[in-house]
Amino acid sequence: MKATRATWIWYPGDFEVWLGNIFNNRRTERGAMFPPFWKQDSHYVTVEFSKSVTLECEETVMLAVEGQFNLSLDGKLQSVAQGTIRRDAGADDRYLFTVPAGEHKLNLKIWNQATPPALYIKGTRVSTDSTWLATYEDKLWIDENGVAHGSGIYVPAASWHFDDIDAPPSHYRLEREEQRPVRCDAIATDRTLYDFGRETFGYLKVKGLQGTVRAYYGESREEALDKAHCETLDVLTSDAPAGSKAFRYVCIEKEAGASYDDVLMDYEYAPHDPQHSGSFRCSDEELNRIWDVAAYTMDLTTREFFMDGIKRDRWTWSGDAIQSYLMNYYLRFDSECVKRTIRQLRGKDPVTAHVNTILDYTFYWFKSVYDYYLYTGDTAFVREMWPRMVTLMDYVLSRTNADGMAEGQPDDWIFVDWVDFPMHKRGTLCFEQILLMKAMETMAVCAKLLGIKSNYRVKSEELRNKIKQTFWSYEQKAYYHAIEEGQMNRQLTKFPNMFAILYGLAYEEERREIMQSVMLNPDIDPITTPYMRFYELETLCIDGRHEQVLQEIRDYWGGMLREGATSFWEKYVPSESGTEHLAMYGRPYGKSLCHAWGASPVYLLGRYYLGVQPTKPGYADFEVRPRLGGLAWMEGTVPTPQGLIRVSMNRQEVRVSSTADSGWLCVDGQRLRIEPGKDTVLTLAAS
Repeated sequence: MKATRATWIWYPGDFEVWLGNIFNNRRTERGAMFPPFWKQDSHYVTVEFSKSVTLECEETVMLAVEGQFNLSLDGKLQSVAQGTIRRDAGADDRYLFTVPAGEHKLNLKIWNQATPPALYIKGTRVSTDSTWLATYEDKLWIDENGVAHGSGIYVPAASWHFDDIDAPPSHYRLEREEQRPVRCDAIATDRTLYDFGRETFGYLKVKGLQGTVRAYYGESREEALDKAHCETLDVLTSDAPAGSKAFRYVCIEKEAGASYDDVLMDYEYAPHDPQHSGSFRCSDEELNRIWDVAAYTMDLTTREFFMDGIKRDRWTWSGDAIQSYLMNYYLRFDSECVKRTIRQLRGKDPVTAHVNTILDYTFYWFKSVYDYYLYTGDTAFVREMWPRMVTLMDYVLSRTNADGMAEGQPDDWIFVDWVDFPMHKRGTLCFEQILLMKAMETMAVCAKLLGIKSNYRVKSEELRNKIKQTFWSYEQKAYYHAIEEGQMNRQLTKFPNMFAILYGLAYEEERREIMQSVMLNPDIDPITTPYMRFYELETLCIDGRHEQVLQEIRDYWGGMLREGATSFWEKYVPSESGTEHLAMYGRPYGKSLCHAWGASPVYLLGRYYLGVQPTKPGYADFEVRPRLGGLAWMEGTVPTPQGLIRVSMNRQEVRVSSTADSGWLCVDGQRLRIEPGKDTVLTLAAS
């Protein structure tokens, strides 16, 4: 029997469900706990783990669990009282057990109400790894190939962070680093304002505190100084760190007789490898600043999961996350955080509501699974998620109308975007049908990948034809908005039309027509959120309008920088000024000034200017199609599962090197093979 490296194992998805509940319930507003408003699942409290082993000689293994447990060998219970299980002399929570020579079956049942039942066994030939099975007593064992065996479900080993017996899953924490404010100002005899220099996230520490102080946090100076309206605050009576908060400024107010020595903070962050990260530099210093701030925004919102905003909401949202995944593939390539977030968002069966209760967010969730596979080549994850993809799609299809189209039910939220113009969100929205079409295409692709017969391809093609027949206007050369109460709402918006291009509904001639009739039409209401600007600018890049997109990035994201942004915002309206930029939802400081969807330049610059994209899953093959977009020069790196792809370009030449698999450099109709470890250089024709 071959030796393996031991790792903690648990029931698939349970760690993410448990950690997600902790994560999503940390939000506070003015000191009040603020839980999410969708169903929260729980981990299974009793899990059984099983493994058949064949040993040439007996072996003593070390055993650790999270929870209470029993152990059976070949169906016979073992125990400390019988002397068959021994406590390890070095640690009270560790045990030793001897497995005799021969063929045996090990079964361990673990009960844990507080945290996911987890198991760690370390031996020379017997160790917990990805070959173990688990069940929550649903009587269905399913192995790593999806084959039922009679009781349980296949358990993939935790492949990140949990190979240490002393670091079980429930102990998982992000890294911390102590930081000091860059400035402090006395506002009054009892009030001092501390500035940490830029938007940050972590734990405030008031060192040497005697008595009571109040801490008023602010993403802006105005918020921290506004005791009546600032959105996060603390009352501190000791120098222990406060709960995690997002802020740049903190105003400390002393109660009578209070004193303290210093104010610091523990910056909390998800570690990354700088040697395996994306980068971008070019001849435009403003664009360089925009990329840096976008990357910092992504780092702040990459935590245990990808969150939306670090002050508000501090939750996982599927619509936000699908953009975070794409930005991540061009920045840190943290595939484990992608998997954690996808698992957490999906939760458990039975399905009783849409993801985050939002119709469109459910459809994004499906596509996120395929995007992950395309960038990583990780078939095992698709196989793991497949049963939950099926049950979620069954739920979706059970709620379609007589025409097979998705409509919002009374218990659904139709989001699309925050808009400043009237846009009806009832009835049968063209936008939602395009997303559903893509979700069913994703199901078809994943079924084929796993060798599973399905009719999802037929269903997606049927819906594709219905969308075209129902919503396409040959007169307007665009897709209409919606059907409401049996009547066509002929409003033209960018949302369905740009997704028709992005998701392959519009073919080449239609794409050109949509660009003129909608996307470049100044009479169509503009998009004002970074959330949908992500897709709008991607559509313009697909149309080859790289110079225009760079100018839009300078105007929009550069506009935030000119307003003093140190991370990018949930929303930016250039016509607003002063404290208007801080308000949202009817609250003076309701806007998130560090929001994941604000970081889209990271994706756009890597994907459409450096021009790197996988053409086979996991970058088994890839293309580099660089575009300067009016720049004099640019250079950067894109991380892949095999290493970095480096691209540099000026007006005379393009140079590409790769530690990944081989790919293709495509410029001006020329196509050169990129070989790993070698520079590929293409001289450009003089313009």
